[in-house]
Amino acid sequence: MQPTAKLAPPVTSSSLSMYRKGVATALPIVIGYIPIALTFGLLAKQAGIPVFETGMMSLLVFAGASQFMAVNMLSIGTGAFEIIFATFILNFRHFIMNLSLMNILEKTPFHWKLGLSALLTDETFAMAALHQEQAAKKRSYYFFAGIMTASCASWVFGSVIGSLAADFFPKSLSDSMGIALYAMFIGLLVPSVKKEWRYGVIAICSMLLNLFFSMWLSSGWSIVLATILGGAIGMLLTRGETE
Repeated sequence: MQPTAKLAPPVTSSSLSMYRKGVATALPIVIGYIPIALTFGLLAKQAGIPVFETGMMSLLVFAGASQFMAVNMLSIGTGAFEIIFATFILNFRHFIMNLSLMNILEKTPFHWKLGLSALLTDETFAMAALHQEQAAKKRSYYFFAGIMTASCASWVFGSVIGSLAADFFPKSLSDSMGIALYAMFIGLLVPSVKKEWRYGVIAICSMLLNLFFSMWLSSGWSIVLATILGGAIGMLLTRGETE
């Protein structure tokens, strides 16, 4: 008798219920993602990126800060290798978050872990950590899949709509949206600086390093080197927090 292939467990009503619960849990992320994604789509269109490529970038990269940075680097003529390397450095924290998520989802099938790790962002990781008690329930991965797929779908949807709507915005408004990247990073930085002044020092050092390197190197490599050295400075300044 030929051995039968092991089939995946069927999707049951309880699985769908867990998934819908995850989607509902992700609602605050969805509401927050859509306006930022609209802005990204608009800026991508200004940088000459077609609608399809904008949507695929949001689907495959799914990392807001990296996508904004990549669009900015593309608009100033940065090479592909520099953009990819800078994105890798900026997203390196995802390795740490994924290791932590895998601990939460210890009993989850491996193929589910691969899928969920690809959809992990700062916000979905925070939401998963807040609801890690769900991991003890049967087929809990449907709950976490609901959080992550809903978040990803809202990001891709907002990016595509922003790109499609770019032609309908007045030029003056479209041009002013160019500051959205800087406003987003400042908005992320200010709360951290209020809690710890050293984070502000790290940001200033990185800015000065980028300015220094840009005198001799292309804008892409100056960003890459400033990011790496800024991170090293951050490790030195915050080393005492982990000891």
